[in-house]
Amino acid sequence: MSLLEIFCAVDDFCLSFEPKWRSYLLSNGQKRRGPKRQMCLSEIMTILIYFHQSSYRCFKTYYTEYVQKQLRNEFPILVSYNRFVEYTPSALVPLCAYMNSRLGTTTGINFVDSTPLPVCHNKRISRHKVFDGLAKRGKTSMGWFFGFKLHLIVSDVGEILAFQATPGNIDDRKPVLKMAELIWGKLFGDKGYIARWLTEELLEDDVRLITPIKKNMNPALVPFMDRILTRKRSIIETINDQFKNISQVSHTRHRSPFNFMVNVLCGLIAYSFQPYKPSLNIRPQEQELLSLA
Repeated sequence: MSLLEIFCAVDDFCLSFEPKWRSYLLSNGQKRRGPKRQMCLSEIMTILIYFHQSSYRCFKTYYTEYVQKQLRNEFPILVSYNRFVEYTPSALVPLCAYMNSRLGTTTGINFVDSTPLPVCHNKRISRHKVFDGLAKRGKTSMGWFFGFKLHLIVSDVGEILAFQATPGNIDDRKPVLKMAELIWGKLFGDKGYIARWLTEELLEDDVRLITPIKKNMNPALVPFMDRILTRKRSIIETINDQFKNISQVSHTRHRSPFNFMVNVLCGLIAYSFQPYKPSLNIRPQEQELLSLA
């Protein structure tokens, strides 16, 4: 999606959200009236989101070499890089609200997974101070890491339905109940989501959790199409791969927890603007049959 289209979509959101947000902050004493900043909120959010659609891997290089030099006509009142970094934390709550407005609608076929977001190399854990008390040690099939986990639920057409960031030591099954509140049908996960209590509680909310079985478990009768869809979990793994390698969601250069969360949210929003998302290409008639079978 072009820069203009992203700005128009973000600006329409800000026109309705910003007055309510400013009024809330003033009424709670969290903000005082004062001079307006040079750049408006929609401009800040657009620049942050557009970074994840660019080919730049470093935000400073992107802002100083691309935005300040090539986007002067689009953003006539640009501030210095240091000033823009100071503005960034103020966009955290609006970005979170905007991402929630960008969530897709379930089709009855859903996939859940988590991906690690390391914040430093394992050898520097003892010296790391930026996320002290926030990031935790976690373990995946690829080994140990220090940082956070990004939990996602996506549909069979590649739309994000729910998301949550947790410390790295949180069990993958813990956030599922909260994330699955607005979905229905079938939820496919890997072996890390096997739990009788989770299956039973999800079933009370009309969500059927389907996972592969472990070698030490008794075999269970699973419909043939459910076994096929279980093998299609690569769709959410592809999405996680895009977040890390295209959107630059995972890197170890963060110097602020707020900017870390802004970076993650902007990566999710940039993905939601993609015209072509990973999809299983299931026809509408087949979706209904598969979700109810």
